[in-house]
Order: sequence, then structure tokens, then C-alpha cells
Amino acid sequence: MRHHKKGRKFGRVRKVRKAFFRSLLRALIMKERILTTEARAKEIRPKVERLVTKAKRARLAEAPAKRGTLAARREVLRTLDALSAKKLISQLAGRYEKRAGGYTRIMKLGPRKSDAAKMAIIEFVK
Repeated sequence: MRHHKKGRKFGRVRKVRKAFFRSLLRALIMKERILTTEARAKEIRPKVERLVTKAKRARLAEAPAKRGTLAARREVLRTLDALSAKKLISQLAGRYEKRAGGYTRIMKLGPRKSDAAKMAIIEFVK
């Protein structure tokens, strides 16, 4: 029984699932808005929120006062490639400097025509 088990498996083994989430995160950061299934959007949302918070700390490390940490930058780079990490830290983290969470929104759409999967758009809040 799966009592109190968090997360969805999406029919994949752990290694493949992590790569799958990483590619969704990368796409969301680069495009700032992606169309995906509702389950996928709900699953990556907390991961994106945590990454943006870490990127905000990493951005502070680059500021003259150096209040952030290099460790936060390395945590972001552990999950993302260099290009998307750079965009996250330089652009998106700056955009949400004054905001304490709630960086993304999920807009539910109708079912997909082929298999009737619930679709959603996940995007960064302006």
C-alpha cells in the first residue's frame, strides 16, 4: 500500500524520472511557459519553487555585500545546465527578489484529444 508516499512515478525508474524532471525544469526556465499534463505540472511546481529560491540566494552571493552563498549557486548548477542556470540566476531570480514564494501558476486546460489526458500550462508569474 502506498500510504503517505509522496510523488508520482510516471511509469519510470528513478534515474529516468529524474532526467525527465530535469528536462521539464530546463524547458520551463528557458521558455518561461510550457504546455504539459496536469500531473507533470503539479509534480515539477515544488521543484521549480525551490530552485528559484536557491537562485535568489545565489544572486545575493554575486552582490557587493556577498550575503548569499556559493553553495546555493552550486545546487542550482547540480540540477540545471549552465545556460538555464545562468538565466535563472540573472533574470528570473532578479524578477522575484521581493516575492516570497508563489513564482509559478498552473492553468488547467481541457483534455488532450488523443488520450483525454488532463492538460495544463505551467508558467512563471509576471
